[in-house]
Amino acid sequence: MKIAFYDTKPYDKTWFKPLSEEYGYKIKFYEHKLNADTAVLATDYDAVCAFVNDTIDKEVVDILYRNGVRLLALRCAGYNNVDFKSAYDKINVVRVPSYSPAAVAEHAAALLLSLNRRIHRAYTRTRDNNFSIDGLMGVDLLGKTAGIVGTGNIGRIFINICKGFGMKVIAYDPYPIKDADFEYVSADDLFKQSDIISLHCPLTPETKHIINAESLAVMQPHTLIINTSRGALINTFELIEALKTRSIGGAGLDVYEEEAEYFFEDFSNDIMVDDDLARLLSFPNVLVTSHQGFFTREAMQAIAEVTMENIHTFDIDGILTNEICYKCSGACKKEQGAKRCF
Repeated sequence: MKIAFYDTKPYDKTWFKPLSEEYGYKIKFYEHKLNADTAVLATDYDAVCAFVNDTIDKEVVDILYRNGVRLLALRCAGYNNVDFKSAYDKINVVRVPSYSPAAVAEHAAALLLSLNRRIHRAYTRTRDNNFSIDGLMGVDLLGKTAGIVGTGNIGRIFINICKGFGMKVIAYDPYPIKDADFEYVSADDLFKQSDIISLHCPLTPETKHIINAESLAVMQPHTLIINTSRGALINTFELIEALKTRSIGGAGLDVYEEEAEYFFEDFSNDIMVDDDLARLLSFPNVLVTSHQGFFTREAMQAIAEVTMENIHTFDIDGILTNEICYKCSGACKKEQGAKRCF
């Protein structure tokens, strides 16, 4: 197998190169993101490995298919950047459905704690020999209400963390789990009642901009919003307006609606031309990290192992258990005896 890896960083090589040698596969690491301009680099490769901010639309799918690619291996759980209708019957798509849900949940907790107690601001002050604590007051989490949107693996781990702080937990999910040890409420009630709102749901047409002017309007003035899922769950412009009018208490964001151009890259010597991102970074009650919620040793090891196993399973014509496809609108429900969707 020849595999073209896109949007790679040094840490990707650290984890994937030894495994590729173990499997006997040839990997070409590209720093470029996958898009219509770079897809041709995968000519004569059997598979392409892509990440969350790569563009896999119809044009890219067609270029890859014409040039011999038959497998798209996503080294991530999310797949909202893939045009599955165009890929169907051309390129099989596999992903890493679960790598380390604890990593993302713990990062959400880190954002919450830092935002609430202004740790990021305190760090900057003390680095400048400013030891004043004026303006750094937070609140006790004990007894507060945490509203969790999405109760999959990550959401449930975050719920346990919140319970460890002594918080009351309510949740919203259109597909509630049975025998939950927390209360499900409507989305509107969650927005009204929560002191902290944490998003742990996938990006779908139904969840896009679930945080918008309407939902922000019913939140309490001290409510903190945490997002470690997908940037487009929040309408950025309307979040900025709520922050400007002090309608909410703040936001901890590991993802951003238009992050593809900026996140994972170094622009420290450049000028920020994204006005919305620049505005978010200007608020003292907003904490932004660069989509690093997944970034632990355990998660990276799991991502590499599952990704390479997905590729190897395709190579040996095995059953693609982690396949996703257009026909099934998500996880592929293969016909009896079928090894792949098509």
